[in-house]
Amino acid sequence: MAEAAWLLPDFVAFLEDRGQSTVTIAAALAWVKSREGEVVTTVSPRRVTAVRGFTRHLSGIDPDTEVPPLGLLPYRQRWRQPFLYSDADIAAVMAAAETLGPPPRSATYRTLIGLLAVAGLRVGEAINLDRDDIDWSEGVLRIRESKFGKSRLVPLQPTTINALREFDALRDEVVPQPKDPAFFISRTARRLLYAVASPTFRQLVDAARVGIDAPHPPRLHDLRHTFAIRTLLTWYRTGTNVQAKIPSLSTYLGHREPASTYWYLSAAPELLALAAARREGIGKAARP
Repeated sequence: MAEAAWLLPDFVAFLEDRGQSTVTIAAALAWVKSREGEVVTTVSPRRVTAVRGFTRHLSGIDPDTEVPPLGLLPYRQRWRQPFLYSDADIAAVMAAAETLGPPPRSATYRTLIGLLAVAGLRVGEAINLDRDDIDWSEGVLRIRESKFGKSRLVPLQPTTINALREFDALRDEVVPQPKDPAFFISRTARRLLYAVASPTFRQLVDAARVGIDAPHPPRLHDLRHTFAIRTLLTWYRTGTNVQAKIPSLSTYLGHREPASTYWYLSAAPELLALAAARREGIGKAARP
């Protein structure tokens, strides 16, 4: 409902700009297209879902209301090459957050981006963090029932904990009584929504001119990919037994099984080359 409450006013404003008083399926599709272009993203079906719930209510008032059918915008997950952020890229995007206005908002996005970069969390996991999910003394995050219903503990470096503590103090000072127990809150003092965070991140990336020549625009989720690939690259470069360490990385990332973590071996050419060279070297050593 929180996401619908954010999306529907924009839809109503879109209808008013068109001078349209009755909701139609064509209008719903035109709204999605006007906000996201020709490409169906993960947010597109959620926009239609919000309109669908709204129109089911309206149809009892206005019989001409058209309710979008289920599956109107089916989204099929397609693999795409992740954008790998450099240290300079991440620093530039975090610096761009300073332009977002009041200190609480800029600090929210600066801290969120920094946490995603150094902990490899899914975006939803970071947004769903409550204040009680941070063990300050042990430096550990508790991720509750994330993807596949799995929960896990994520240890952090002391520098990361210090950054989170500074943000926590600032938020307490500016918003002493938030409306949600969330760690990351919006300007309404409620939990930050992905539907708000994603376009804001896009704005920051554009302002920082990060990935302007990339075949696909950088995404928030690519921070997680970058973390995983950097970890594997470091292991290969330092001669670590990667096969033995993969289960640990899989657990840290919250993957259902290590096989999901091996996907990253094909996500970066350098990593694939290192993995192939390591395998070839082991094969030669094993030959009589």
